[in-house]
Amino acid sequence: MNEDDNLVFLSLVKKAIRPLPTPILCHLAEQDSDPFKVLVACVLSLRTRDQVTAEASKRLFAISSDSFSMAQMQVKKIENAIFPVAFYRVKARQIKALSQKICKEFHGKIPDTIDALLSLPGVGRKTANLVITLAYKMPGICVDTHVHRICNRWGFVFTATPDGTEQALRGKLPRRWWIPLNGMLVPFGQNICTPISPRCSTCSLSHYCPKIGVVSRR
Repeated sequence: MNEDDNLVFLSLVKKAIRPLPTPILCHLAEQDSDPFKVLVACVLSLRTRDQVTAEASKRLFAISSDSFSMAQMQVKKIENAIFPVAFYRVKARQIKALSQKICKEFHGKIPDTIDALLSLPGVGRKTANLVITLAYKMPGICVDTHVHRICNRWGFVFTATPDGTEQALRGKLPRRWWIPLNGMLVPFGQNICTPISPRCSTCSLSHYCPKIGVVSRR
C-alpha cells in the first residue's frame, strides 16, 4: 500500500464503523478521561468482553477511583468488585501493585510517558499507548490483535507481532491517524474484517484490499 491507498482505506473504515458500537475503552474515556480510571479500565479489559469490562469498572470506581485509596484496598475487595473479568485474581493484584508504585514513585500521578507506564505491573505497550492517547491526548499508536491483523491483511505492514506493527506504523502512518486508529480498527475488526472468514462481500474496502493471508471469506 502506498500513501494514497492508506488514506483511502482509513477514510472508508471511518465511514464503515459509523453504525457500529464505540469500543468500550473509548466510550469510558469519553465519559471520564481521568488517567487512573483509563489505566485501570485498560487492565480490566484484557481478554474480557466489553460489557463485562464496563460493569466491573463501574463497580470498582464506585469504591475507589484514585491510586491512593486503591493502594490501601485489600486485594480480596478488588477481586469481588471486578469479578468476572478474565484473570480477575491476577488483575486485582496488579491493580493494587501498580497503585502502590504510582503512589510511591510518581506521587500518585499517572505517568504520561510510554517508558514510565511500562514500568508498572501488568502494563504492556497496548495499555500504555491507550493511556497516552485516551487520557492525555498525546500521540501514540495502540496496536491490539485487530490493528495488527488488519494492517498486515492490507499489506500496509509486514510484521510478526503487535509490537513490530506499532514500530512499523510509527514510521509509515501519518500522525493525524495515530490516536484514532485503534478506535477505528477495533469495531471494524470485530464486525467486518474478522479474524476468520471476514465479511468481504459487504466490505467497502474489498475492491482495494489484497486480502493477504485470508483463506476463506464471506
